[in-house]
Amino acid sequence: MKLLYINACVRAESRTKRLADKLLQKLNETYDEVSLKNIQFPVVDESFLHERERLASEEECMNPMIKLAKQFAEAEEIVIAAPYWDLSFPAALKQYLEQINVVGITFKYTEEGVPVGLCKAKRLFVVSTAGGFFAPEEYGFGYIKALAENYYGIKDVKHIRALGLDIVGADEEKILSDAEKEIMLLNS
Repeated sequence: MKLLYINACVRAESRTKRLADKLLQKLNETYDEVSLKNIQFPVVDESFLHERERLASEEECMNPMIKLAKQFAEAEEIVIAAPYWDLSFPAALKQYLEQINVVGITFKYTEEGVPVGLCKAKRLFVVSTAGGFFAPEEYGFGYIKALAENYYGIKDVKHIRALGLDIVGADEEKILSDAEKEIMLLNS
């Protein structure tokens, strides 16, 4: 199985990465990792969009701009590790999603303009942590889920999260351990 791990964590002691590592251990597959902190994404402007369209039309294009989209489309299972910051996920993940959202690779449009997913993945996990309890799904997970289901064709989208980690008096270790226990109960 081709497992793709998209790592949007930047801290050395990331709590989100800790949970993602537990999930990867549970899934017990070899995986390709895309570490977003190591990628300098270009600005998405009109010239970028024209260049991406041109490159996407080339069958064997291995330009980094298209390579990420092809890697995502070919994955059979996907894990995204993205902490919940400032009312959403890290900006690098949004930049990544802009890179992989390529017509003809990750999705196509019907004649009626309805997107149809072209991705092979049957399941996508989003792993996140938050310091507080205010982490509405529509600000982070919901956005990714909507893309996965409506553009990429991935219908099984799961959210694994640990909330309230920075609340005064919170037992951070217990919260993380409870989330790890939930991970171990997942069907692999």
